[in-house]
Amino acid sequence: MLVSIRSALLATFVVAAAAGAQVQAGAAPAPAGPPAPAAGEAAPDFSATATDSTGKAIPISLSGLRGKVVVLAFYPLDRSGGCTIELSKFRDDYKTLFGDGVVVLPTSIDSLGSHASWAKDAHFPFAMIADTKAELATKYASQGAGNKPYFKRTVFVIGKDGKIAYAAPTFNVNAADAYDKLAAAVKTAKAN
Repeated sequence: MLVSIRSALLATFVVAAAAGAQVQAGAAPAPAGPPAPAAGEAAPDFSATATDSTGKAIPISLSGLRGKVVVLAFYPLDRSGGCTIELSKFRDDYKTLFGDGVVVLPTSIDSLGSHASWAKDAHFPFAMIADTKAELATKYASQGAGNKPYFKRTVFVIGKDGKIAYAAPTFNVNAADAYDKLAAAVKTAKAN
């Protein structure tokens, strides 16, 4: 009798699981955000708050930076392995990657306090945007997938005219050619 009850329960579980899978398979997919802006397209405008090693809140707007080359670099989390590699490279090779007249804006979901602490400890020469509600990341299709609270690692170079000059939807922090392509895109954007 115990075996037949167990078999009946197992059969019920299998049927219920199969029905659930069919419901999930027929469910509408979650709405996708806007596609990532591509080279040549107008960069989505934004207003955000950044900070640097001083901890002071710095209001930033893309429209306010018109006439300058802007590097908008989304990354997952402050002080994580790949992010430390990337932002340390930005700091150490700032002159060759970016040079004068370029506004570099690393952006993550971390708070202004987290950014200020990391910027102070690491001596970063740039302000960092705190996009705690992922509004900016959503505009640039850089928000994390599913329930992940952190951002994808993406980089956009925005030209003086407000258009995307370069887009890297997956930036590899360990590949020298990723930085070479970024430097070349910044150089081209500065010349235009």
